[in-house]
Amino acid sequence: MLEQRPPSRPSHDDLVDHLVRSTALQRGEAARVVLDVLAYFDETTEEFVRRRHRELQSGGEVNSAIFERIAAELPHRAVAPPELSLRQLRRIVYG
Repeated sequence: MLEQRPPSRPSHDDLVDHLVRSTALQRGEAARVVLDVLAYFDETTEEFVRRRHRELQSGGEVNSAIFERIAAELPHRAVAPPELSLRQLRRIVYG
């Protein structure tokens, strides 16, 4: 009988190695960049909308412009979510 191993997190050593070879990053810095990028693309639609709303609001933008901008940004995500109305975006932020 074959021993079953628990699922492990995928290794991104090949990507880290590539970044070390192709940039001035040290191995630890490259590993942090990879983890940051993966976390960025692992955001749910709701997390992305809330984060962008906070960022844009802290930059002084008003809600009408914020929600228009978020609606324009969503289709350009790595895995584009379904199209959301401005009302749906507001409900994600405010419940």
